[in-house]
Amino acid sequence: MNNQTRTMHLNLFLYNLGHHEASWRHPESLTDQLMDFTYYKQLAQKAEKAKMDAIFLADRISTSPAAVEKGSLVSFEPTTLLSALAAVTEQIGLIGTVSTSFNEPYNVARRFSSLDFLSNGRAGWNIITSGTDSEAQNFNLDRIPNHTERYKKAKEFLEVTMKLWDSWEDDAVLADKENGIFADNQKVHEIHHNGEYFKVRGPLNMPRSPQKRPVLFQAGTSEDGKEFSSQYADAIFTAHQTFEEARAFYLYAKERIAGIGRNPDQVKILPGISFVIGNTEEEAKKREEELAEFMNFSHSLIQLSNRIGVDVTSVPLDGPLPNLPDSKEIQGHQSRTKLIIELAQRENLTIKQLLIRLGGGRGHYTISGTPKSIADQLEYWFLNGAADGFNIMPQIMKRDLDLFVDLVIPELQHRQLFRTEYSGNTLRDHYNLPLPDNQFKSIKQC
Repeated sequence: MNNQTRTMHLNLFLYNLGHHEASWRHPESLTDQLMDFTYYKQLAQKAEKAKMDAIFLADRISTSPAAVEKGSLVSFEPTTLLSALAAVTEQIGLIGTVSTSFNEPYNVARRFSSLDFLSNGRAGWNIITSGTDSEAQNFNLDRIPNHTERYKKAKEFLEVTMKLWDSWEDDAVLADKENGIFADNQKVHEIHHNGEYFKVRGPLNMPRSPQKRPVLFQAGTSEDGKEFSSQYADAIFTAHQTFEEARAFYLYAKERIAGIGRNPDQVKILPGISFVIGNTEEEAKKREEELAEFMNFSHSLIQLSNRIGVDVTSVPLDGPLPNLPDSKEIQGHQSRTKLIIELAQRENLTIKQLLIRLGGGRGHYTISGTPKSIADQLEYWFLNGAADGFNIMPQIMKRDLDLFVDLVIPELQHRQLFRTEYSGNTLRDHYNLPLPDNQFKSIKQC
């Protein structure tokens, strides 16, 4: 596929009141609407009107009194909110994050099949393993299992869910009223999975969904994460601070995917881009600096400690990031820890400067600029081998989404880099992905 025929994919990373950690304190943030469904409905409909590929919801399944006080906001369970949004949208994809560490394959397979039916084929699953002790402590554990163990379990978890999604063959439902046969039981298969982590009989108690299985997303860029995504993901969410890093990852991922026999064009690489937009570069920079003024650095240090798995809450703000263990020794979020360490070292940042850099996107690339300059950067990454599209992360959700939709997307469309109409109705249509085969289709009953 050449650059002249490619168009970029754009997801709205829908994150409460905005991606800047202090967004809730800004005068333009709608704090009274945080738990109001109407707010999320309006954002989703705005993104759909702009022909964006999907809504994406992250998830973390822990909090604390201190975190709530300082700004770690509450959030809906993703598949629940997406099911509600399915009823008020028609074409935009609906991607939800669900952890393999604290769920069972049968429940997850059923939830995403349900979402796929309710949305007429728009469901996507962002597969995570989680990475914090605070999350583990909500699920009968004292500590999070080690990194390699979590990915080993995730692989078996996904294999079970895929068996369950395939447990009904496409033509199993007969609905034969005359003979009283709803489904051909020779085409509905017990999976009899008996592995190291899961023992599941099956079948799923619902037919194969419109997309046959949801579109699979994965966000880990550690070695374990890269191995997992190259085997299974339809799209990979990434975080990079520079074009060079993004391009290196893109080339590596595509080569690895091709090397195991998959079509690299059918696995989309989607970096996160967090942004502030102004009519001029000066206005955009002023808005970015204004957000930093609302930051609570004691809370920011807690957030940083959680991300890197090392307590840095007592480190002086005007000092450097202390020496940390090698990222491969981190049992939490390895790839994000590596990114943060390299950012601090490359730019010789103090702790306070690092916290400000992370405040807008938690390690994702942040941009402040005019609509044209932001479109220029997206175009450069897209056309020069660093991305197939982007997860769009407004720092103040409603304000910056409105500006992106009203000003940046028309600029991208003018350059023929983004669609003006949907070419289909399912998330697989938006990503140009084929329907997956059924692994039980060739089974012959004796």
